[in-house]
Amino acid sequence: MKFAIYHEQSDREESLDILNLPSLEARAKQIIPAGGFGYISGGSEDEWTLKENTEAFNHVQIIPRALTNIEHPSTQTQIFGVDLQTPIMMAPAAAQGLAHSRGEMATAQGIAAAGALMAQSTYSSTSIADTAAAGQGAPQFFQLYMSKDWHFNESLLDEAIKANVKAIILTVDATVDGYRESDIVNKFQFPIPMANLTKFSEGDGIQEIYAAAAQKINADDVRRIAEYTHLPVIVKGIQSVEDAMTAIGAGAAGVYVSNHGGRQLNGGPASFDVLHDIALAVNHRVPIIFDSGVRRGSHVFKALANGADLVALARPVIYVLALGGAQGVTSVINHLNDELLIDMQLAGTKTIEDVKQAKLLRH
Repeated sequence: MKFAIYHEQSDREESLDILNLPSLEARAKQIIPAGGFGYISGGSEDEWTLKENTEAFNHVQIIPRALTNIEHPSTQTQIFGVDLQTPIMMAPAAAQGLAHSRGEMATAQGIAAAGALMAQSTYSSTSIADTAAAGQGAPQFFQLYMSKDWHFNESLLDEAIKANVKAIILTVDATVDGYRESDIVNKFQFPIPMANLTKFSEGDGIQEIYAAAAQKINADDVRRIAEYTHLPVIVKGIQSVEDAMTAIGAGAAGVYVSNHGGRQLNGGPASFDVLHDIALAVNHRVPIIFDSGVRRGSHVFKALANGADLVALARPVIYVLALGGAQGVTSVINHLNDELLIDMQLAGTKTIEDVKQAKLLRH
């Protein structure tokens, strides 16, 4: 793959004092070059869905309980038998080398130090093996963007299995790229290689990458990946009850409710607004991962109370990656955990299972 030389990556490594996650975007904008920042931060079209993803958390309120013995609350949880120190995880996100010279390796290191779960992207700046090694045995998932070339898919899955990932996330909502105006204005082309693609692609831009993406993804692909890897397959990009049922019927071991952070279909509903109905239909048959718009501990709480088992985020983590490397990543997860623990105590919940049973006021 052909790329321009990229000399503007951050190499910072420091823990951060964080007031809140929304404040990180402006700080990161001062460090990440304009094209890379636009790619990371931008949504599709006029970014209505991107904005609505966060606003939607205001559509419900937490009903607090008292007299519930909430001393020493814990954020510990698990998925597929994997123990985690927090229900907050790193969503799969492409090209983190745009933000830091160590890219996903620094993210994996920081996420591991926080006791959280890391999800690698097919479009990572660093290889599956290097990203896994940076986590030093901490649990990771691998997210697959299916190619039209099944041999390419097999090669990625083989590397993920060798790296001892715990599950495969199959993304199904990005068969074409969303219309992102910031990338057009910046004439953005990836200035650094995507390690998992370099041996397969000669293209040098976003359109070339998506031209190779599979667009005939269906239930058979879920079965095929599960049978090939013998790992749990989680289907990402679920926004309707019907698709959740189709995924489970095809053998999905989990569903991932997400609208890609508002980067794909603009004008669709906020991810949080569809979570409740999907969770009711799934009815605990498989775990549910949720992302899109998470910026507060109260957002994590509401997502869990609304049916999620794990709650993922990406942009704020990439912002602190630029600001502080691996230590910055640990700082942001710890900060969000601190907010969550405060909300848990004030809401009268002591464990993540308690949070999942908390009542929300719906309008």
